[in-house]
Amino acid sequence: MRKKGKLFLTLFLIIWVIFSGLLFINHGQSYIGKSYFNSDYFQSTIESYKEQLGRYVLAPFDEEKAKKNITVTQEEIDYYRNYYGTLTEQIENIRGQYTDRILQAEHTGDNELKELLVAERDAKIEDIKGNFQNDEYVEKKIRNDKIRIIESYAAQQERDRNDFLNEYNYFAYSITNIKTGETVELGDLNGSNIYTNKFGYNEPYLTVDSTAYIDPYESNHTIDDMYNGFEVQGEIAQFEGIISVPKSMLNSANFKGEYQSFMVAKIIFYIIWATGILAIVGLLTFAKPSWKQFMISYKIKTMFLKLPVDVRIVSLLITAFIGIAFIDVVGNMIGNIYYNWAGNNFISYILEIIIYTVIVFIALTAVTFGAIWTFESMNGEIKWQKELKGAFLYKLANGIQDLFLNRSIGLQSVAILTIAFLAGIGLVGAFVDGVLTVIYLFLFFFIALPSFLIFLSRMGYLNRIMKQTKDMAEGRLTTEIKVKGKSPFARHAANLNALREGVKRSMSEQAKSERLKTELITNVSHDLRTPLTSIITYTDLLKNPNITEEERNQYIDVLDKKSARLKTLIEDLFEVSKMASGNIEITKQRIDLTQLMKQAIGEHEEEFSNAKLDLRLTIPDEPIFAYVDGQKWWRVIDNLVVNTIKYSLEGTRVYITLKRRGAEAEFTVKNVSKYEMSENVEELTERFKRADASRHTDGSGLGLAIAQSIVDLHDGLLNIEMDGDLFKVIVTVPTEY
Repeated sequence: MRKKGKLFLTLFLIIWVIFSGLLFINHGQSYIGKSYFNSDYFQSTIESYKEQLGRYVLAPFDEEKAKKNITVTQEEIDYYRNYYGTLTEQIENIRGQYTDRILQAEHTGDNELKELLVAERDAKIEDIKGNFQNDEYVEKKIRNDKIRIIESYAAQQERDRNDFLNEYNYFAYSITNIKTGETVELGDLNGSNIYTNKFGYNEPYLTVDSTAYIDPYESNHTIDDMYNGFEVQGEIAQFEGIISVPKSMLNSANFKGEYQSFMVAKIIFYIIWATGILAIVGLLTFAKPSWKQFMISYKIKTMFLKLPVDVRIVSLLITAFIGIAFIDVVGNMIGNIYYNWAGNNFISYILEIIIYTVIVFIALTAVTFGAIWTFESMNGEIKWQKELKGAFLYKLANGIQDLFLNRSIGLQSVAILTIAFLAGIGLVGAFVDGVLTVIYLFLFFFIALPSFLIFLSRMGYLNRIMKQTKDMAEGRLTTEIKVKGKSPFARHAANLNALREGVKRSMSEQAKSERLKTELITNVSHDLRTPLTSIITYTDLLKNPNITEEERNQYIDVLDKKSARLKTLIEDLFEVSKMASGNIEITKQRIDLTQLMKQAIGEHEEEFSNAKLDLRLTIPDEPIFAYVDGQKWWRVIDNLVVNTIKYSLEGTRVYITLKRRGAEAEFTVKNVSKYEMSENVEELTERFKRADASRHTDGSGLGLAIAQSIVDLHDGLLNIEMDGDLFKVIVTVPTEY
């Protein structure tokens, strides 16, 4: 217990030395041997006072002299004369202003008002004519306006002077004009002063320039803004004397709070620095710190030493920074202690200082123990090597080394990171300097942006490879990974494709049979159950001997339709199963696709009309020949047309086109869907997928799947495109020239 008490005492003295030392570094230059009157705040106050003292007291604005020195230039006369336009324009304007008023007075029979308005109008017109006839006439008006401006400015100066005398009534002075010998005095200079400032007497003179710049708008808002500001030339005078702040006037001074706060803070800082010196003495005498004092085993020590050594060092630096920052906060709060002392929140203010000081002690305690424990853990070559191998940066270096197992990937990664780092620095510089902004934009668009786009493209390609690799690992081997370019990723994709082909060959037959069985079990149940349930239901109804003949015929009709639907579904099911397993043969013949399509479309013209669809058919006049199985290709066209009739929105147009495109025939169907379509077009060619997700329409969901399989057997392509509700199927097949 005694050892721990000495440890805590030693630790307290160490931290107090650090605390007082940092306060001395941060604030010593502001308080050691310094007065409040050396502070920037007071120097700003005294400079403002001297400037206003010269303007309002020592060399005030001379209104009479300014009036005598008024000048009017020919430019001002011309500007005044033409300010509202030419002579004719001004006269027309005046007449326009009075015409309606005169007519109104005449209409009401008020002859007296009419005469007054006419006289007023004519007087203004004569005044305007006088402006254009005589320069002296205009000059007199301008001079009178300037006199009013000067009078207004002088009145404002007098108001400002009174405000100045009231605001700085705690100053005393005795100042003499060295040229005229005139002396101006205010206040008691013989008593005790807390501040004195002398001019002359081996010190620089107080220089005052009485020249004044008058802004007409600020001086007299009643004057139109036709006048620019003008300068009233004054004299430069020099003064000697003394300015002081009597001690008796301190309570009236606006810097009282700053002054007393400075004095209180100075005392507190002196106490802290003095106790800091005593703490140093204590550390050198009775509380000599030893290494063994800090080697006490704690659970937190074990946890701390489990961290990588570089993480420990960084955390110690951050903690030390926090402690130093809070020391500065405490120092600033001490500097402003008077304001809070005089206020109502003094207790909370002191509590805040105590809390911040405790944070400082906790942070510096953690840094002290952490630094000693870290040093002890690295003391010795074996310990150093062990710590080094466990460091985060060491492991990161090993990771970087692994990165360069493929040099191309390593170099590209480093280049991208470097560009990103420099782009960040450049962005900061671009906000500082306009020239740097231009350079940054050039480098960004021609180096950084292309590099980022290449990086994103490569990462996207890598993600695609990873996704398809995962699909391969899960048994989905139908899609080959695209090999793009000659990058390491492309080589990796090629290797994975070779692996995929080997696995695919070994699993092909098993995958086909398993897939067929799974689809039969999971997908067929719903579509078989619906017509079968109807057949069972209506069969039971037919067993009722009490039904009418009409009802019996209706039930039989329903049974006929549901049986036909069940038959179609089973036939489609067997056909798609044979295609999926590859157990289907095709007999290719030279077929005229144009004629085949005309026949297939012709069979459904009435259905298009009943579905209220406007069919727009575009077929070439000349034949387009291709080697296809005519029956199977008929099925492709028929399935696509039937789907269009079922799922198109009523009242819309359906476009069916056949044309030759290079060495291929292109068959296109476009329509507007009556149902909301899934964004994944690939799902529509899967078995039992239907555009009507609620399955309110007839259909097996196998039409597109069958069409897709037939097209694949003919080395063709079936593509589906969607844009909102616009549905488009494009089928291409090689043709014969």
